[in-house]
Amino acid sequence: MVVTGHTSDPEPDAAVAAVGRGSRSVSIRDVAAAAGVSYQTVSRVINGHPSVRESTRELVLATIEALGFRPNRAARALAGGPVQSVTVLTPNTILYGHRSALQGIEEAARAKGFAVGVRIVESTAPEEVSDAVARAIEPGGALIVIAYDEAGTAALAAVPAETPMVAMVETPAGDEGGGKPWVWLDDRRAALQATRYLLGLDHRTVHYLAIPSSTHTSQRQAGWRSALEEAGAIVPDHVQCGWTPRSAYQAGQVLAADPEVTAVLCGNDDLALGLMRAMQEAGRAVPAEVSVVGFDDTPVAEFLTPSLTTVRMDFAELGRASFGLLLALLDPETATPPVPWPEPELIIRESAGPPHLPRGSAGPARQALDARPSKGASRD
Repeated sequence: MVVTGHTSDPEPDAAVAAVGRGSRSVSIRDVAAAAGVSYQTVSRVINGHPSVRESTRELVLATIEALGFRPNRAARALAGGPVQSVTVLTPNTILYGHRSALQGIEEAARAKGFAVGVRIVESTAPEEVSDAVARAIEPGGALIVIAYDEAGTAALAAVPAETPMVAMVETPAGDEGGGKPWVWLDDRRAALQATRYLLGLDHRTVHYLAIPSSTHTSQRQAGWRSALEEAGAIVPDHVQCGWTPRSAYQAGQVLAADPEVTAVLCGNDDLALGLMRAMQEAGRAVPAEVSVVGFDDTPVAEFLTPSLTTVRMDFAELGRASFGLLLALLDPETATPPVPWPEPELIIRESAGPPHLPRGSAGPARQALDARPSKGASRD
């Protein structure tokens, strides 16, 4: 039984005039007042709920038409309808990983008829984080949190437990991600693979330019360190940089002055770009004297001179995977199998090679190269 505010269905004309069509944005409560029904009844009509009298349904629809009301996501949610919107809470929309993740989320959500909103949280101050989270949570909506730095991690911690949510995070340090609605790329394995590759080229050690981390236990840094330790190589101090080429350019000016620096792993491709510029200005050729490997495989990486060897991190595909996981949480019975998480991939190009050392002073890989006959040499 539907309870309305009147015993008989009123004509909407007088109430419509009272609202004043076009005078301001019309809300669901304006429609309810004009039709003389509750706003819950209007929500049921909007959502096609069967427990509404036909005469009441016709009245509400006529009032909606007369007022020019457009139902929004919140109005549909009032009737307990399915979640059809997702808000992405992110500290940044410019950095490659963040913007690529947003692209993947939006594409996957649009294909399923979901509306997507974006809310920025840049501060780690508790009151500002709480405000951003509160504003991001819409009635009947869900959240995807991109937690790749401290602001994102703070926002993730502030999301109420009852809110449908998936997070994109750095690789967990242990098993804390098990059973939680998180997705991640395996940073540790990726850094391990890249460092092993450089050591396999006969570099005695590999320096590391680090990007900011969401925690104090960066798994990229852990993977780099593990590869050096397992090879018995010296583990130099990592160099903490920001996100931008300039921070790596400044660090590179110091590294370029040290002849012992022959290989550098960079926390992203922007850092690799700044480092390569610093090496060029110092007269140290890449890769003849210094090998450089980046992270991300941004669209410009293959067009640099030399083209950049880098670890491909498919953030767009991870964004699609995060939305797929969210769908599975919202409606387990009808959700399709979630998209598999992408695996990092080392893309070998031109910016890394064996160290440029005198003949006979390098390890087995360089000695094998030196032993090859030169072009035109006799094989007798």
